[in-house]
Amino acid sequence: MQEATAKERLLKKIRKALLVKRDNPYPNLEEVPLYKEIDEPLEILFAQRFTEVAGNFVFCEDEIQLIENILAITEHEQVKKIYAWEQAVQEILDRYEFPYYKTDIDFKNAEIGITTCEALIARTGSIMVTNGSAAGRRLSIYPPIHVVIAYTSQIVMDLKDGFEVLKKKYTSLPSMISTITGPSRTADIEKTLVLGAHGPKQVYLLLLDDTLQGKE
Repeated sequence: MQEATAKERLLKKIRKALLVKRDNPYPNLEEVPLYKEIDEPLEILFAQRFTEVAGNFVFCEDEIQLIENILAITEHEQVKKIYAWEQAVQEILDRYEFPYYKTDIDFKNAEIGITTCEALIARTGSIMVTNGSAAGRRLSIYPPIHVVIAYTSQIVMDLKDGFEVLKKKYTSLPSMISTITGPSRTADIEKTLVLGAHGPKQVYLLLLDDTLQGKE
């Protein structure tokens, strides 16, 4: 008789194992919470997680401090070609006569993209973005520096909470939904970590507190 192949021997072992009834080694698995409860305020948790993944977190008390921090970023990074396509961001920059590009003219030379976001995920320190805004897909991916303007009211605990935000905001979900967890990175080449390989090499999160004052 022809000797059984390795695949046939493996399948035979699987069939034999399926015939043996054993007690569930984890009977209470579904009752065990996935995460431990966290008592810290969401903004503190997000800031900790975001900085752990090499993000640059900046808290801004008001719009003036926001503009000052954007100016400090441009000076620190030594860049001038700044792009902002969303009306909410443009209104803030225009109020303080901050220079930037409103269109995609000369976009191949873009150095900073300033966008808003859909939500901030505290558990992982991630920024949820979609193509549902005027920033589209490109502005958060192509420029080497990504600056995100967000508000404390946008912070949620988990990814599922972020999706609930999207469901309430959009009649039909955007075709592109993504989470940004720190700057782009890869270790594909000789297992050496490289930042900015497939996207921005620096991500700045400028957080405004809108719990005491309404957003513009």
